[in-house]
Amino acid sequence: MYWNTFKVGVKNLLLHKLRSLLTVLGVILGVGSVISMLAITEGSKKEALERIRQLGADNIIIRSVKPTESGGSDDSSSASASQRSRVLEYGLKYKDLERLKGALPTIKKAVPISLIVQESQYKHRRIPNSRILGTTDEFLNVKHLEVRRGRFITDVDNYLTANVAVLAAGAAERLFKFEDPIGEEVLLGNDVYRVIGILKPQGSGNATPGGFGQQNYNEDIYIPLSCAQLRFGELQAIYSSGSRSYEMTQLNEITLAVTDSALVSQTASMARKLLLISHPRHDDFEIQVPLELLQQAEQEKRVWNLVLGSIAGISLLVGGIGIMNIMLASVTERTREIGIRRALGAKRWDITYQFLVETILLSSIGGILGVILGIGLPLVVSRVANLETEISFWAVAISFSISVGIGVIFGIYPARRAAMMDPIQALRHE
Repeated sequence: MYWNTFKVGVKNLLLHKLRSLLTVLGVILGVGSVISMLAITEGSKKEALERIRQLGADNIIIRSVKPTESGGSDDSSSASASQRSRVLEYGLKYKDLERLKGALPTIKKAVPISLIVQESQYKHRRIPNSRILGTTDEFLNVKHLEVRRGRFITDVDNYLTANVAVLAAGAAERLFKFEDPIGEEVLLGNDVYRVIGILKPQGSGNATPGGFGQQNYNEDIYIPLSCAQLRFGELQAIYSSGSRSYEMTQLNEITLAVTDSALVSQTASMARKLLLISHPRHDDFEIQVPLELLQQAEQEKRVWNLVLGSIAGISLLVGGIGIMNIMLASVTERTREIGIRRALGAKRWDITYQFLVETILLSSIGGILGVILGIGLPLVVSRVANLETEISFWAVAISFSISVGIGVIFGIYPARRAAMMDPIQALRHE
């Protein structure tokens, strides 16, 4: 009996194909929008979270920041007397690094970074504004980078002030194309450096916000910190609107690796207090705690998912109301049919079941088509807009379950209304 009722329900829906399609259109759009919106936002949020994770959950990043108001300094011996009044000295210093290492027992590593922007060249290939980072051997572990070939900078390289360089994947490709960089010499600024290693490609996850621009480790060139200090110095000339000024910065970044992630916030607070002692301006450095950024991003992700779920829920609600409206019209059209069924012995449950089958079929078909739409749209967006998307199983399962649930909830009233009809009055209906 139930199978026959199911077949009759399918037959009734196929008698009005266009009306059935228009009825489930709201469910299709609702389910499709839920899945596609969540897939697109999940992909973008996953990429943002990955960028923060690449900074290290147990790291504290301290960066030099140019003060908003330029002030002169007379501490530079390398500038002439006329230039000294125009030298802006700011940011982190080597003594800050030593103070942090000596005063904070919760840190296991402290990695200094000195940034130089200079032209790099190999034969006829040039990169006008290469980011050259002077650092130490602990940089790899703290920044979660890996060597593809060769080796990274060592303590011996720093001790000997050796002119050696390690190329990130992007820099190696731009300078050498298909040639082997290992053992070759590149010109950085006015000095020649021997390439000793190449890093693995890191992808977009290593594009770090803040600091010296949108730093992409794939384009960097690494040299010993002692080389950066000796070969390039700390004084940089800045040309702007026909005038010349000088800036002096010893270190652009210090990354602290904390022994326990539970101590990150406490260590960051202590580091700030230590730095404020030797930085009276208070605005020439900033402290970034990736763990706090990660927690904040995950909280925003939960809120955003709730908002998207509410919007999609409204769409499904509208679709459910459309199904109920059509089913009420169907009950009115089939009043005489209901009377004949009741007269032939059909019970109220049989009538209720008949109409529930039709509404659940409508919502299920809408849910299936919506799932196809929701999976297809993110794939198109990924291919056309080159955006990362991530379709999650739970989003598909929940969206489809809600669509079926809507069929049950919004089908109960029309089904009960049909079942409660007086058979005699139903047979007299014209």
